[in-house]
Amino acid sequence: MRQGGVPADADDNLFWTGVGRVRPNEARKIGVRTAAMLLTGTMLAGLPAGAMAQTAGAAPARATGVPAAQPQGNVIRSIRVEGIQRLEPETVLSYTKLRVGQPLSTEAIDQALKDLYASDFLADVTIAGAETGDLVIRVRENPVINRVILEGNKRLKDEKINPEIKLAPRQIFTRTAVRADVARIVELYRRQGRFAATVEPKMVTLDQNRVDVIFEINEGPKSKVRQINIIGNDKFSDGDLRGEMATKQARFFRLFSSNTSFDQDRMNYDQQKLRQFYLTEGYADFRVISAVAELTPDKEDFIITYVVEEGPRYKFGPVTVDSAIRDLDDTKLTAALPMKQGDWYNAKQVEDAVDTLSETAGLAGYAFATVQPQFRRDRDDLTMEVNFEIGEAQRTYVERIEITGNKNTHEKVIRREFRVNEGDPFNAFLIKRSQDRINSLGYFQDKFEIEQRPGSTPDRVILGANVEEKATGQLSLSAGFSSLERFIIQASISHNNFRGMGQSVNASVDYSSYAKSISLGFTEPYLFDRGIALGGTVFRQDYNSFNYINSSDRNTTYEQLRTGFQVVASVPLTEYWALSTRYSLAQDDVSLDEDTFYTNGVCDPLKAGRYYCDAVGKRLTSLVGFTLVYNSLNSRLSPTRGTRATAGVDFAGLGGDVKYVRGRVDAAKYFDMGSGFIFSAAAEGGYIHALQDSPSPGADAIRLTDRFYLGEGQFRGFSIRGVGPRVQRLSYEVDPTNGDQTLTGRTVDDALGGKAYYLAKAELEIPLGAGAREMGIRPSIFAQVGALFDLERPVLQQDVPQFVTTTTNGTTTTLPGYIQQQTDGSYAIVGCDSSTTTCTGAPALAYTERYVGDSPKPRLTVGIGANWNSPFGPLRIDLAKALITEKGDDPKLFTFNVGTSFR
Repeated sequence: MRQGGVPADADDNLFWTGVGRVRPNEARKIGVRTAAMLLTGTMLAGLPAGAMAQTAGAAPARATGVPAAQPQGNVIRSIRVEGIQRLEPETVLSYTKLRVGQPLSTEAIDQALKDLYASDFLADVTIAGAETGDLVIRVRENPVINRVILEGNKRLKDEKINPEIKLAPRQIFTRTAVRADVARIVELYRRQGRFAATVEPKMVTLDQNRVDVIFEINEGPKSKVRQINIIGNDKFSDGDLRGEMATKQARFFRLFSSNTSFDQDRMNYDQQKLRQFYLTEGYADFRVISAVAELTPDKEDFIITYVVEEGPRYKFGPVTVDSAIRDLDDTKLTAALPMKQGDWYNAKQVEDAVDTLSETAGLAGYAFATVQPQFRRDRDDLTMEVNFEIGEAQRTYVERIEITGNKNTHEKVIRREFRVNEGDPFNAFLIKRSQDRINSLGYFQDKFEIEQRPGSTPDRVILGANVEEKATGQLSLSAGFSSLERFIIQASISHNNFRGMGQSVNASVDYSSYAKSISLGFTEPYLFDRGIALGGTVFRQDYNSFNYINSSDRNTTYEQLRTGFQVVASVPLTEYWALSTRYSLAQDDVSLDEDTFYTNGVCDPLKAGRYYCDAVGKRLTSLVGFTLVYNSLNSRLSPTRGTRATAGVDFAGLGGDVKYVRGRVDAAKYFDMGSGFIFSAAAEGGYIHALQDSPSPGADAIRLTDRFYLGEGQFRGFSIRGVGPRVQRLSYEVDPTNGDQTLTGRTVDDALGGKAYYLAKAELEIPLGAGAREMGIRPSIFAQVGALFDLERPVLQQDVPQFVTTTTNGTTTTLPGYIQQQTDGSYAIVGCDSSTTTCTGAPALAYTERYVGDSPKPRLTVGIGANWNSPFGPLRIDLAKALITEKGDDPKLFTFNVGTSFR
């Protein structure tokens, strides 16, 4: 269909006619010249206008005018429209000033041609019959659009462009609309930073006066900011000022940043950022004289140049507060201001002071109090006097709370999170707290805010909660790969706002190479509409522990099958403090592979180690615990500020076979550093103390499965359970001829856990461009320090080279022997032939164990990581280097986890 198509943007002055392409100006000139020649000839011949009427042919049936009777002079006798298909003759004539009976002139005909072309309905127009006064307007209508086709657009999809252009199927094709749409598409690409984009419109003619309009788009490369030049800055370097701007120079290390593309709005924003920066440094007269962005000849990059004038630096003069509200003391408010006379002027401190004074007025119940800073600049002394005027206001009360937008969530679920009620005095702090609590529910849009509107009287305020619900139910079937658990299959269903009542239900099944589990849970956050949360979980977990061979290969050691349930209740004590209590009952069944670790039906310490043999068996744990929680986070899901701290204690021994007391504390604080940077610091620690005797001499009274473990998942930079006490079994061979020992390189590494641990972390989340944020990529840098320790030294096993003493003919000879496994699985020492003083036989295997890693000395790791909500599941990648380790620790540089929740 493209063959024979004619470019729609070929010379805009070319139009299609029935006999070929004629320029409109030429068409008009032809008509005008013809009319002029005929009129001139008529006048020279002395023929009256009536003679013209007599010699003219009869008017056609579609004539729209009636011939004038006996017209005097050169007048329009009739008008006929030819060539129309969709339009009515009256419609065509309505765009001209030609009327029957009016005088006929070349100017009138020329103006009629212009008016008809300007209507955008017609592709070609000619006017004939000027010599007789019987005008014939021959037209060719603009075609109807059959399709609008976009080609070459990859960065902007059709659904982004089509709503922005005017042309559409079944509309009239006009060149004006084509030019407008071309300009609009180019503008859309410019907004994407693609200033080299070009659009070539083409038209394919079809039957029945229809056309296909094709926009061939060449998107071109994204125009980057090659260089940012600043002229006139003496006090601060170009690098300092560029650091304040949102626009960044294109460099290889900003590969994922969207701020390196040119954007006029961002450039205007950068001018404001420069002014803000200088104002915070005391340069109150600073101004940007000019800002110019020049596109390079290849249209691939921009060079931006700012010309600035810094001006002198000011200090604060007298800083005062003048309050018209009697409840607010001017002296106390002035003393609380962060700036003092003589300090360098800082506009940011002034803004913060306005916010602080507004919040203070809000805390006192004055919701609509206005704070206006008044400045007086002294250019001689270079000082800036500031007076904060607090306008007169009435004490405000909450008239009502309006909740809208909740289609599934019951209103009471939202209303119970408000810290103020209708009729209460207005309190800005409690309203902000209410906003944080609603955000923490996770049921609604991010960054929800409570609106404040004037009420029916000046002392009333209406609080509006316009929520936008998001999906709170999840059904997932996923498979993935984890460096921790190898292959993973997970199926789960959960709903965090079940029935719109704020209840949580969940069910999950997990299967991996080393763990299998199933669990069911339910939580009611407001039992009997009180602030009491009650929840329960039933579970069954099948966990295969493993050790490392040569620090790489895994070897399954014990299997732990755990079945039980847990009930948790939580009661708020204050706005930020809560107390939770829990009870759990679980049975653990720990077993070892009998073919590998048993001898004569009994666990063999020589094969498994005394510490594993002591763990074998079934034990019932009945545990009750308490936790004190402090939580001031602004969001439970993605906090950016606030603190969360817990201190808990568990007591096992309320029946059952296990008795111990375990304490644990942890705390985390988040800081919003601005510009998307989030800094967090966290610390935790725990200790477990046995309330029963050890199962055997040299064994710790705390079971292997009840101890703390530390490593991958918690302590980045180390393998799973890679920190803390462990037993390493070193294997070697004994030469039966001379007793020489040779290490085989085979080392078994068994992590034993510990009774005490501590772990601290500092992390900075780094913002990326808008594109990366939309993809859910959140990189961070971090440092961690911690240790796991305090365990009873286990009884170590070893097989050492043996020597056999024999006596022959009164002569005693000591010769090396070797260890040989018997048919019953036991080991025996086989002596050598003393008569020849030589030994024969295969080299004997032996081993020795060593206890390492039990030290409270800190281990330190630093690294970078990233969370990514990838299309195939959440992904966590960490690259961490262990800088400080202890003997026996197992560092790991790279870890990742995909297809399951982050650990």
